[in-house]
Amino acid sequence: MSDDDTAMVIRARDTGDRAAFEELIRRTSRLVYARLILECGNVHKAEDLVQETYLLAFQSLHRLRTPAGFRVWLLSIARNALTDDARHHSRQKRLTPQRDDSTLSFVASTEPAPGEQLEKNERREQVLSALRSLPEEYQLPLTLRYITGADSETIGTQLGLTNGSLRGLLHRGLKLLRERLPADLQTENG
Repeated sequence: MSDDDTAMVIRARDTGDRAAFEELIRRTSRLVYARLILECGNVHKAEDLVQETYLLAFQSLHRLRTPAGFRVWLLSIARNALTDDARHHSRQKRLTPQRDDSTLSFVASTEPAPGEQLEKNERREQVLSALRSLPEEYQLPLTLRYITGADSETIGTQLGLTNGSLRGLLHRGLKLLRERLPADLQTENG
């Protein structure tokens, strides 16, 4: 973390400076999103959990002892939010009776046909599965670059990498990812 980031964390923590915390959100949101999408594989859930993560972080910022460790602390909050959400969701499934929505099936939908959506979800899960199977050092750089669309400068800042080391990680990671993708996805994406 840069000295500027550390100073911002201290301002947000010690004085409650909302502008400083908002800037920290801006600087770290792609990192948190990348970690969550990698873990849960669901875009909407990851977006909700990013918001939950920052709410929890803001509420407990006064407990952060080491400002330089803000990103690691934030990612642990994100992991805990994901775990809590999974527990809550599994409890809801056990407690909520299934209802019959057959009357809603006649309403026109703006979503893709179920077959198309299923295929898209299956492909996303195959890519995420292959991504998760990579060594840890490649997972976040690839997720930040190819899923969240972050540029090299942003990724380098988020992960504390030089441009050269980031380029090497992306190149080697993408090569490994291509090797681990199912054959039908390799031919589609060259």
